[in-house]
Amino acid sequence: MSVREFAERGADLELVGIQKRFPGFTAIEELDLTIPAGSFFALLGPSGCGKTTTLRLVAGLEEPTRGRILIGGTDVTETKAHQRPVNTVFQSYALFPHMSIIENVAFGLKRRRIGDADARAHEALRLVELDHLAQRRPAQLSGGQQQRVALARAIVNRPALLLLDEPLGALDLKLRRQMQLELKTIQEEVGLTFLHVTHDQEEAMTMADTVAVMNKGAIEQMGAPEQLYELPRTVFVANFLGQSNLFTGPVVGTTDTAIAVDVQGASLVVPTARAARHQGQVTIGVRPEKVALHRDAPAESSSRNVLGPGHVIDVSFSGVSTQYIVSITGVGTVTVFAQNIGIGPIASEGDEVWISWDVEHGFGLDDDPADAEKFPADDDTHSIAVQRREALVAELEES
Repeated sequence: MSVREFAERGADLELVGIQKRFPGFTAIEELDLTIPAGSFFALLGPSGCGKTTTLRLVAGLEEPTRGRILIGGTDVTETKAHQRPVNTVFQSYALFPHMSIIENVAFGLKRRRIGDADARAHEALRLVELDHLAQRRPAQLSGGQQQRVALARAIVNRPALLLLDEPLGALDLKLRRQMQLELKTIQEEVGLTFLHVTHDQEEAMTMADTVAVMNKGAIEQMGAPEQLYELPRTVFVANFLGQSNLFTGPVVGTTDTAIAVDVQGASLVVPTARAARHQGQVTIGVRPEKVALHRDAPAESSSRNVLGPGHVIDVSFSGVSTQYIVSITGVGTVTVFAQNIGIGPIASEGDEVWISWDVEHGFGLDDDPADAEKFPADDDTHSIAVQRREALVAELEES
């Protein structure tokens, strides 16, 4: 079985007007989605957003309340799960412990009495670079190797569509990053259509050609990873896909190329082409790594936005960069990621500082600020010395 034979099985996936209701709640309200054949597509979102339900609908493990599912142009909405040209790789490997690796991979083929089952299994193992371990048992393999065996077992059936349900969640960080690159390489070699469901932003952006950010049963924004990161359109996407500093205020000036938003007396400029709304109350933002920290007030410039003075209320060293939390009266807290290119931090807790960023690095959101609800930070990003921060802010305000 050649790589070309695998690739010929790739097919597009189309979801048309999908709705899924369970007793007491609606998991998916109205979902229209097309995934081109041969693409690596990631469905990204927090727990409970509907992404796993979407995957189960495609796999045939759930029936839609309304709508159609087409694979390669064929309507499979009423087709049983085992009759669909789909295979799923789960977070749990579910390998048979008493069987060798080659027996695990060939098991489904032999059950269907396919004559060249062993030859196909060896080819699939070669694709994941594990054919030399074909005679070992699962317990003799590492977690990453077992996940690759599970992938080979899915690929060997020549599915038109491969579903990945949080497949790397059980691996440690270093191995997970290694497997991200390996999965992407395998997908490019095999040519299958991959639908990857995950809550891990880095995982989605590392592997996928296209990412759809899902929230409350609907897709908030879809596009290439770089596009979503550089130009989020909603508060949810801006805060879920990485971190963002967001500021809301009225538009007080416009030109052909930019709008100016008043934020507590400071005029912050964003390019018109990078802003989804151009009048009224507008929320604009900038990513923490695009923000510069200054010990002295920077010179005024039409190409840079400046806020300050403020005070550093937290410093967190993470190796490649240092995170600074800056409290600015009337504005709130601003996060700055500074690359560690020198020795030691450039500011300490309590220091007076200013922040600035290039106008071209800002973005404007489509949310109506009156309706937009800030997406809550994850526990691990919200736990940065909260009490210490509040105490320092109170102390600075008193002084």
